[in-house]
Amino acid sequence: MPPLTFHEARECVLSTVRGARPACAVEEVALRDAAGRVLAEDVAADRDTPPLARSVRDGYAVRASDAPGELQVIGEVRAGEFFAGAVGPGQAVEIMTGAPIPDGADAVVMVEHALRVEDRVRIDRQTEPQQFINPRGCEAAANEVVLRAGVRLDYSCVAALAAFGRENVKVFRKPPVSILATGDEIVEAGQTPESFQIRNSNAWSLAAQVARAGGEPIMLPVARDNQDHTREMIERGLAADLLLLSGGVSAGKYDLVERVLAGLGAEFYFDRVLIQPGQPLVFGRARGKFFFGLPGNPASTMVTFELFARAALELLGGQEEIALHMPYARLTRDFHHRPGIERFLPARLSADGAEVTPVAWSGSGDIPAMTRANAYLVADADRAEYPRGELIRVLLK
Repeated sequence: MPPLTFHEARECVLSTVRGARPACAVEEVALRDAAGRVLAEDVAADRDTPPLARSVRDGYAVRASDAPGELQVIGEVRAGEFFAGAVGPGQAVEIMTGAPIPDGADAVVMVEHALRVEDRVRIDRQTEPQQFINPRGCEAAANEVVLRAGVRLDYSCVAALAAFGRENVKVFRKPPVSILATGDEIVEAGQTPESFQIRNSNAWSLAAQVARAGGEPIMLPVARDNQDHTREMIERGLAADLLLLSGGVSAGKYDLVERVLAGLGAEFYFDRVLIQPGQPLVFGRARGKFFFGLPGNPASTMVTFELFARAALELLGGQEEIALHMPYARLTRDFHHRPGIERFLPARLSADGAEVTPVAWSGSGDIPAMTRANAYLVADADRAEYPRGELIRVLLK
């Protein structure tokens, strides 16, 4: 099948998975365990927020029509208290940030703009009605939905849950994801490899990426380079919601993954994407489960997961909004590449995110170079030259 561009391949993943994903299982978790999970229910405010009009400044609660002028201070109100009286003409109440607005007052004058002498306060500037007041319900009205199902809960969402009285919340189950490395040359991380062998780093990096994206990684034994064992391991992997294979997707004699999947009746959506690293990339579906055949070189595995498999995993986990954030940063030196494919190359983004520097690397097998990077520089397929100081897209690592 013809290769796809980066944008075509990503849209294929999003539309295909979104259109055919099964219903997600739901579970209830305590609020302390909710961060990072995907919400499975709409959450509404249980009361108006704020429940009363409140001050957003330390100062004096007054009638706007009385300022400028000299007013009598008749009391004080703090957050967590309620002023029992009312503000009449020529009167003021000293008020703290967050405190309810006393009856009769319709504005707050900041303490910096008032001169207090004993029980009198002088205000020398014009005051507008509702100045420095948050009206009742201005943040959320009672029964208004404040969080929608399908959002991944961050710390602000957890705060909202607590603010609206939710100690437990329904979330989607974390999707189980099978991780299957392939190849006779692979040994486990704790083994001492021969000179012609490599340790199984890809399975471990994928497990970390899967967990970060909200999945439950399931690491399978390495599939050896024969059809029977590869088929056995793939069939085990298809028991999960998503199968990630690493290696065995090129055109070599012992690259068996596509042949085995075809024998299992797989439907293939694409098998090559015009990107570097990661051109030989397979996406398909077998026995009702989606799978990705990721390239075997470590950088290719890492990059293609972030660009494609992560989106599929997030959709399978119930998340609705799937975005790939690629802000711009300014190059610290000239950069050029051969056009024709989109490149995602290791780079170092400055602490403020304003500048980016390409990281020297020896190709997609260079794991140490990937550890020195905190982002990927994104070079467009139709542009060869980027002079120093030019803005270029970056993908955060």
